[in-house]
Amino acid sequence: MESLLVSKSEHDDSVDEVQRKKRKISLAICGTCGTEEARYRCPGCLKHSCSLPCVKTHKSESGCSGMRDRTAFVPISKFDEMNLLSDYRFLEDTSRLVDSTHRDPLILRPRTTKCAKMLMRNAQRFNLRLKLLPPGFSRRCENSTFFHKKAGQFFWHLKFLFPQSDAVFTERRVPDDRTLQQILSSYVHPTESEPIRRQRLKAYVHAPPDQVKVFMKAENRNPNCARYHELDLQKSLRENLRFKVVVEYPEFHVTLRDHCQNYALVTQESGAGPWVATATRPAARGDEGDAVMCHAPLAGTTPRCGSAGGGGGDDELEEGEIRGDEEEGV
Repeated sequence: MESLLVSKSEHDDSVDEVQRKKRKISLAICGTCGTEEARYRCPGCLKHSCSLPCVKTHKSESGCSGMRDRTAFVPISKFDEMNLLSDYRFLEDTSRLVDSTHRDPLILRPRTTKCAKMLMRNAQRFNLRLKLLPPGFSRRCENSTFFHKKAGQFFWHLKFLFPQSDAVFTERRVPDDRTLQQILSSYVHPTESEPIRRQRLKAYVHAPPDQVKVFMKAENRNPNCARYHELDLQKSLRENLRFKVVVEYPEFHVTLRDHCQNYALVTQESGAGPWVATATRPAARGDEGDAVMCHAPLAGTTPRCGSAGGGGGDDELEEGEIRGDEEEGV
């Protein structure tokens, strides 16, 4: 009998608590319109509102998601059964998410396919080091590069960045025997380029042809010492990509000569091997630049990048850099 009385009293207390909260909300004014009495409270920021339009206005103006922060700090003095239950459910959801990722067929799928291995093998024949990202990466999904066996050439997926016009364009299935000048003619040529592209790339169209420069970022380097290869517009894609590292597909930065100082160059060192290069700032700055030695590795070696005069501890390749599948024994 006493237990029934205790449970009834606890039930009455909980009902009173709910009613008190409702009274508090009804006494408050809507935080959005400021005229009506509040009927709702946002779980995310605890702001009061009176109607659905005010709730939508609040979310659009403040950017609030309306979701309660399940990891917010709660003092021990205010920690109750509801907080305990919320934490328990949060841990359950986390465990369920981890378990579902281990069952994801995309993750269980082999990292490289027969086609991917054939691409890397044929790239080595052309003195090009091709690296492929794991399945699921956006760069891997959008890559349309393939190797034509009968023709004996690559058909590349290319991305062109035009920083002076803030434009990005993508070319699909470009044969590697085409020169960069032929490829860029559909973008920056005064008459042969497409009208829409010509209008957007006016800064390049009106510039003299010798003022247009093309750079490609050198891979296998510390992000803090980024360097670029300057490409020859008169040479083919195959010749420009020789002895370079490409992650999925080439990405070219097309810039004007006046902005070349933003691209620190990587130039071949005299008497060095094909994978050893020195990095200097471009001559457009008017100085000799910082001589930096960058050893682009062959398979099975460790890349290192440092000052030509001494230790290169600051420029060593950090852990987590992309490695080729053949280096991992795949």
